[in-house]
Amino acid sequence: MSSIPAQTNEASVIAPPKKYPVNSAMEVVQKVAKTLGTFTIEFDHIPWGTAYYKEHGRYVEENVLEVLSRYYVSLFGFVGAPDVLDHISLWGLLLSIGGPLQLYANVRPVRTFPGTRSRLRDAEEGNIDWLLVRENSEDLGIATEVAIFTYVGTERIMRFAFSAAQARPRKLLTVVTKSNSMRNGMVLRDEVALKVSKGFPDVKRDKMLVNAMTVRMVNNPKSLDTVVGTNLHLDIISDLAAALAGSLGVAPSSNLDLTRESPSLFELVHDSAFDIIGKGVSNPVATIVMEAVENVCSAEVLTKDLRGTAKAKDVTKAVCDELAELASRKK
Repeated sequence: MSSIPAQTNEASVIAPPKKYPVNSAMEVVQKVAKTLGTFTIEFDHIPWGTAYYKEHGRYVEENVLEVLSRYYVSLFGFVGAPDVLDHISLWGLLLSIGGPLQLYANVRPVRTFPGTRSRLRDAEEGNIDWLLVRENSEDLGIATEVAIFTYVGTERIMRFAFSAAQARPRKLLTVVTKSNSMRNGMVLRDEVALKVSKGFPDVKRDKMLVNAMTVRMVNNPKSLDTVVGTNLHLDIISDLAAALAGSLGVAPSSNLDLTRESPSLFELVHDSAFDIIGKGVSNPVATIVMEAVENVCSAEVLTKDLRGTAKAKDVTKAVCDELAELASRKK
């Protein structure tokens, strides 16, 4: 695949048009572009999804990679339906994109926003402010049901995780493992983490078994900062992290190719939520994290999942209004 031109201003949206919360993200980005006047962006909707699958017998076009390579970045909405088995929709769409494009770093920041409350009774403000780094090209559920870990795949995600931890104030990285029982692949990961750590002497590293990690997240959340682990382990842990922070609706997710050879893919951590589709109550925060969102949360413009009463469109409008207000203050 050829490199993506650095100055392109086109993004693909893999979701039905006019659907929240993806529509909220587009509306806010366009507001930012209009307010700043320093860039423009155009969104193209790609209709891949369950409706496309039911009509064509497949979730994506045969030239899926060629289609996505035309864009600088992609925004993934949701996929699935109650009458389609989960493994069909997952393998048919999201995994058919991420693997071939080598979007190997799945980065999931999680924190409690001002004006919201953690689900942990004893958690204080700032206790949950985590950066979760999930390896996105190996392990179970990517190519086989036998867990496979390579040195190359492990080394590059560890190096990325150490760099990410180094860029954060606490410079702390927790490596999640299960090397007590998985004595080959997981031991390899532990050894690679130790080797890579020598190049980052200012980053403090610790190691946690995945089962003990869940306990630590609940009992001592402030002891964590940046976390790295396998695809399977971090898939589970990131959902727990978002729930502890207040709601799955506040957790964004990026699938990155650090070489910039392929377009990165951004999405929400939470699933399709069939029970609230079409009601306009889904939380758009995970797609539009920024200063304006913090201010809106502080003003308690919150959706139902955060114990509020606002609709998705109310939150989106409040964020757009706040963007305009912030811009006027800085002129």
